[in-house]
This record gives sequence, C-alpha cells and structure tokens, in this order.
Amino acid sequence: MSTTSTPDTAPGPAPERVAPPAAGVRAAHRLFLGRELGIALALLLLLGVTTVVNPRFVSGQGRTDLLLGATILVVLAVGQAIVIITRNVDLSVGSVLGLSAFATGKLFLAMPDAPIVLALLAGVGVGVLCGVVNGALIALARVPALVVTLGTLYVFRGVDYSWAAGQQINAADMPSGFKGMGTADVLGFPALALFAVVVLLAAGFYLRSYRSGRELYAIGSDPAAARLSGIPVGRRVFGALVVSGALAGLAGVLYAARFGTVDAASGNGIELNVVAAVVVGGVAIFGGSGSVYGAALGAVLLSTIGSALPVLHVSPFWQQAVVGALILAAIGMDRALATRVAQRLRGGKARGA
Repeated sequence: MSTTSTPDTAPGPAPERVAPPAAGVRAAHRLFLGRELGIALALLLLLGVTTVVNPRFVSGQGRTDLLLGATILVVLAVGQAIVIITRNVDLSVGSVLGLSAFATGKLFLAMPDAPIVLALLAGVGVGVLCGVVNGALIALARVPALVVTLGTLYVFRGVDYSWAAGQQINAADMPSGFKGMGTADVLGFPALALFAVVVLLAAGFYLRSYRSGRELYAIGSDPAAARLSGIPVGRRVFGALVVSGALAGLAGVLYAARFGTVDAASGNGIELNVVAAVVVGGVAIFGGSGSVYGAALGAVLLSTIGSALPVLHVSPFWQQAVVGALILAAIGMDRALATRVAQRLRGGKARGA
C-alpha cells in the first residue's frame, strides 16, 4: 500500500475529490525532493570551499579517501533509514558491525584460504541473526524499538568482548586477497564503495517499486491505520530490522577489509553517527517520509565534514557541534515541511469540496 494514496481515502463517493489531494501529495514530494537537493548543494559547497583551501582534497588519493570514508556509513545509513521510515530505530548497528568484523577475522584465522564470498556471507549471517533478535522483540513482543535496541547494543557488544577476550586480529592474519579488496579500485572507483552503491540502488528500487516497500511508509505515517487497512505491520517491521542487521553485518566485513585490524571495540559509537546521517538526510525521525538516497547524502555529508574540518584549520572538537547543529536544523526543517504539506493537502481538499 502506498502512502501517496492515504489522502485519497477521505469519505465521499464523488470522484472529483480524488484529484486535488493527489496534487497535494505531488507537491509534498517536491518539497522533500528539494530537501535532498539542498543537502547535495551543501555538500558541493563544502567540497568547493575545502578544495580552494587545499586543491588536493578532491584529487586522486583524496577523492578515494573521501569515498572510502563514507562507504561504511552509507551502508549503515541505508538500513537505518528503512527502520526509521517505519517509525522505529536501530541503535545496535555499531555493535553488530563490531561483532561481524570480529567474526570475519576469526573466520580467516580458522580458514586462511576461505573465499571472500564466504566471509561476506558469514558477516551478513551474523547481522541477520542480530536483526532477528531485534525484530522478534520489537515486532512480535511489541517492545519499543528504542528500549530493545539500546539493550541489544550492550548485549551484542558484550558478546563481542567475551568472544574476543582481549584478542586483536591484525592485517597479517587476513588473506592478501581480502585485504586487497579494501584498496582495490574499478575504473578509478574504490571497490568497497561499489558495495555501498549496489546496496543504495537496490534499497531505493525496492522502496519505490514494490508494494511491501511502500507499505513501510504507511506504517510510519500511522501504524494503527496501516494495521486496520490490512498491512501486516509486525511482519514488515520485523523485515526492516532484519535488513538493518544484515547491512550492519555487511558493513562489518567491509570494515575488516578496509582497516585490516579488528578487535572487540570496532565500530564503537558509530550508531549515533548513523542516526545523525539519516536525520540530516531528510528521513523524518517520526517515520513515514524520506528516502534512502537522502540518508546516503547525509552520510556522505557528515563523513566529508569530518575530513574537511582539519583542512579548514577548524578544531576537530567542533565536529560534534556541527553535527548537532545539523540535526537540530534537520528536525526543524522536518516540522516546517510537515506543516506546509498539511496546508497543501487541506487546501487541495477545500478546492475539491
């Protein structure tokens, strides 16, 4: 069920009432699209200013470093966006990433000649198991997502620490082919970044083209109404949490390939950056609106800010302040956009009356 059809369900048999609300929804879509374009312009402006200060910032290795720096955050942000669209949140992604990264390292310790595909499947499998735990507690037991994932954040991290027992897996323990994946490029494009592109395009296509994907927006807009209209809310939310876990598991494998050294603290604290990227990217924290493309732009913007501030001779301590200001601005813009959308929709209904 598409969220764009909700305004059309107003009582009244007259067919002429359908068109104006649809026009209002199209206007709302343009408003949110403008939000994503604004993020893209802010990113381009930041790149331009930083390049003027240091021309090497976007040349050669600098460009590669920017893309690699954003890759893991983009993968996590896509999964987080899917969850937040349903009016939930997954705070455990950092712990799942760390657990998956360490599991990847342990796999190569036990099987030095293991193929890369097996490592990818193992990492994603760890993430899926964690997502199933979150999804079962949230969707089936109906425990608030904030409470569940805050708890599993510590549980999964505790499992990781217990498993690692102070052990650190170094790059020397990883196969050369796997480490090479972290530095390889395809036509000048980092190989790891291709994973993020594929994940982004697949998620965007699913949310836009499949009924079950559009139903996630309906759930986020009004869970009670979605349930009354026949949408399997529990099943859809469960699936969203599993997808988020799977992508966090994939991010753990990419983390191990990029950095080579993993321990129980890998990915510690990244979950806050992920939520920030999604909110800055235009996904409403109250669910029901936004896109994975905006979340990816938000992830790239935050990653670029982290790299640009030292070049601009700004103390890195200001990075947290900048991110916090962006979050507050994003929430304020969400409320303003929601008000404008409501006015457009009410105006459309009034004209159609």
